[in-house]
Amino acid sequence: EVGTPAFTSMVNAYSTILELIGEDPQRDGLRKTPLRAAKAFLYFTEGYKQSLQDVVNEAVFEEDHDEMVVVKDINIFSLCEHHLVPFMGKCHIGYIPNQKVLGLSKLARVADMFSRRLQVQERLTKQIATAIMEVINPKGVAVVIEATHMCMVMRGVQKPGAYTVTSSVLGNFKSDPRTRAEFFSHIRERATVL
Repeated sequence: EVGTPAFTSMVNAYSTILELIGEDPQRDGLRKTPLRAAKAFLYFTEGYKQSLQDVVNEAVFEEDHDEMVVVKDINIFSLCEHHLVPFMGKCHIGYIPNQKVLGLSKLARVADMFSRRLQVQERLTKQIATAIMEVINPKGVAVVIEATHMCMVMRGVQKPGAYTVTSSVLGNFKSDPRTRAEFFSHIRERATVL
């Protein structure tokens, strides 16, 4: 938290990094950069301070609906735990209710909570699916993330335009190919409501 000894250490660490790359952290443009960077890093990783129960906030409702629910094109932003650079993209979530539904905005909030931690895309995808299973015990859950990784764009192989697709399928989505195919057809369709 801002104002704690740990936060002060973080600010000092950013100042040290600037010095070590040959910059002057006291020059005009950089004077407040360590403070701003520390605040930004806390924001980028605020998912560590959130729990699934807090995010869902009792938005679980009894509902006699047993057809697929899909929320797609949820923007996500995360930090690659290997290089501490961003990856960003779209998350698509589908589930088949089992007498309970989750408030639609909570699906996006669950994705945000896990993406605001140091991550790898594969784990992030599975964490979102597993969390939804835990909260509402649906008949099945499917999550697909399509993201571009700055660690592949700004450094290393330097391949702008490349993106990574990961999926996690649980329950009916794993055991029934027709259910899985229906989900994938939904996420391929472009929105017509906007």
